[in-house]
Amino acid sequence: MTTPRPTRTQAARLGRLADRFLDHLVVENGVAPNTRGAYARDLRLYVGFLTEQDIDDPAVIGETDVSDFVTMLRRREYAPGKRYSDATAARVLAAVRGFHRWLVREGLAKADPSEPVGSMRIPRALPKALALEEVERLLHAVPEDGPPAIRDRAMLEMLYGAGLRISELTALDVDDVDLEEATVRCFGKGSKERIVPIGRAAVESARAYVAQVRPAFVKARVSEPAMFLNQRGRRLTRQGCWKILKRYATRADLQRRISPHTLRHSFATHLIDRGADVRIVQELLGHASVSTTQVYTLVSDDRRREVYDRYHPRAKRPSARRP
Repeated sequence: MTTPRPTRTQAARLGRLADRFLDHLVVENGVAPNTRGAYARDLRLYVGFLTEQDIDDPAVIGETDVSDFVTMLRRREYAPGKRYSDATAARVLAAVRGFHRWLVREGLAKADPSEPVGSMRIPRALPKALALEEVERLLHAVPEDGPPAIRDRAMLEMLYGAGLRISELTALDVDDVDLEEATVRCFGKGSKERIVPIGRAAVESARAYVAQVRPAFVKARVSEPAMFLNQRGRRLTRQGCWKILKRYATRADLQRRISPHTLRHSFATHLIDRGADVRIVQELLGHASVSTTQVYTLVSDDRRREVYDRYHPRAKRPSARRP
């Protein structure tokens, strides 16, 4: 006897509950739209799995169901030859735990079936920062003239000079950038506001963009107060920034894959390398916990060891003596 296929009503019921949970995260916890989107993708996997198991009632979900879901994540290919990484599986499980805790609080389930399932501990990956020479090559890959190039230079200088997240950069309005005080006001995770200083290079490139290029990009009844506009007069998107960075990384012949977040990692690593206090770097990055920032000290420790081993005349360990 074959198991009946789940109905659309069953899938919709769990989906509606997941949507309510996501709305709760936005309203009560103040999560950013991008965070909500990440939770939505993760819970879509979970709801889809439960629907395949013919489960539509959150009150009947058990520990075994959650364990089976985690096992599925680790084994199933989401594309030919591609499996979910341990980091992805751990992130999805965290979303599932949050969902079940909310169901209990709302009286939609008596117990949290995800609680007995062990947390997935994965090695913390060190941030991949660019060397200072690589940052210079990237910036020098931007042409000196031309409206798009002037904007692109200001964008890259701002990303590296202030250590902004790409979402923070694209959300900047003109009034958020104070070129006289050399500061940027941005809103990080949870809409937390912070003021970040920027250096001379970022100020000069931003001033050139605002004076020479942005007015030409503004389109009547289309443009927003956004700091960075595309040539159609609209706010530059995350995807647009990615494409711009990728183009210049190719021109600079950087032998690695980089993202806008790579410049944020580079900002923090270079500050720590030069003796900046980790607490100050924490504030500049907008990290809620200093433990998140301390990972950059590990990067610097590794780099110092590499430099020492390479250049100090007595750094190399003596070879083992033969008997």
